[in-house]
Amino acid sequence: MSVLDRSLDTRPLRSNPHFRRLWIGISLQTLGRQITVVAVLYQVWEMTQSSLWVGIVGLAYALPIIVFGLIGGSLADSMDRRLLVLWTTIGALVAALLLALQAALSVGSLPILLLLLFAQSAFTSLGSPARRTFVPRLLPTEQVGAGIALVQVSFQLSMLIGPAIAGLSIAWLGVQACYAIEAVAFCAAIYGVAGLPSMRPLGEAGKTGVAGLKNGLRLIVRRPELSGSFLSDLAAMFLAMPVALFPAMNEQRFDGSPQTLGLFLSAIAAGGIVASASSGMINRIAHAGRVQLVAAAMWGAALAAAGLVSGLWATLLFLALAGAADTISVISRGTILQVATPDAYRGRVSAVEGIVGVGGPELGNLRAGISASLLSPQLTMATGGLACVLSIGIIALTNPALRRFTMKDHAQEE
Repeated sequence: MSVLDRSLDTRPLRSNPHFRRLWIGISLQTLGRQITVVAVLYQVWEMTQSSLWVGIVGLAYALPIIVFGLIGGSLADSMDRRLLVLWTTIGALVAALLLALQAALSVGSLPILLLLLFAQSAFTSLGSPARRTFVPRLLPTEQVGAGIALVQVSFQLSMLIGPAIAGLSIAWLGVQACYAIEAVAFCAAIYGVAGLPSMRPLGEAGKTGVAGLKNGLRLIVRRPELSGSFLSDLAAMFLAMPVALFPAMNEQRFDGSPQTLGLFLSAIAAGGIVASASSGMINRIAHAGRVQLVAAAMWGAALAAAGLVSGLWATLLFLALAGAADTISVISRGTILQVATPDAYRGRVSAVEGIVGVGGPELGNLRAGISASLLSPQLTMATGGLACVLSIGIIALTNPALRRFTMKDHAQEE
């Protein structure tokens, strides 16, 4: 293993052309997504001047994630996962084009904007569980953690440069440019999946519908390392997710500049990139469960501190620390779930991961928006972070299976 690989393991990119093509497509799609996040925050805030409505955007994302994510997980365990991802990505592309159109025409309708966001989230959620199964199918077991870390690196890079691109695009060309960039990114994602081999589930095809979903949930309940990992992430995201608070904090502290709003998200990404660059060392820690628990508690503590300070640089510093902790938590959680789950169940377990990993933050944004309408955004961030730390401590004390989880004790069940 090279010196570089000891820090950030790049073997999957060098040795596997299918993974490399998939990674490029995912990276560009994620960049487009991060640009759109800022565009939506800015557009809704300009329409309403309300943190509550900014939080409701989270509901427009979260509801389809819960409903269509579960359906997508069932489909992913019963059909060719590659075809499922292709068609759902095309649907999301159409929604991105319509978002650009409504912005270019200055429709100014919040219901139309929320409906388009709901539709795009529905398409993405249908395909997301299948997409999550690609990494363990394309890579050998010993490189699965590295593959997940590389995907996380691209996510963090997108969070770093995406908001900056969005801020400049909004200032120079308007929000419609952000949505148009996302449409181009979806085209790249389609290219990344089109060249993959068939991805039918290994072993006996899983049941579809309610019966299949029940079987997937039973597996999670039977394995406390899985349920504990999910619960830890849900606690961290629901109780401490800060993004819906950013516009109001930016307005109160820094006069509402779109460039400063982008810096909030970029700071989280900068911390994530630093953590991602050390993912090779993180993946060599034997107790992945302990890593996730400690990182989740650090996320909450850093956000609590960010809510209590007042200066720009202090705020950005603690947001960067939160981003680093979140990245470590995501890498360890993803590795635990993919290694401990048999391939025949990966679609359904990945659907739950999508609901917790994506739906949790959106519901957390809704919670933050409601709380900020009653309290100050700073107090909402501080109390949410402290509640996260307390919850993670309780999970750590009551779930020994997660605390003791090691990769060598959980071979993949194919």
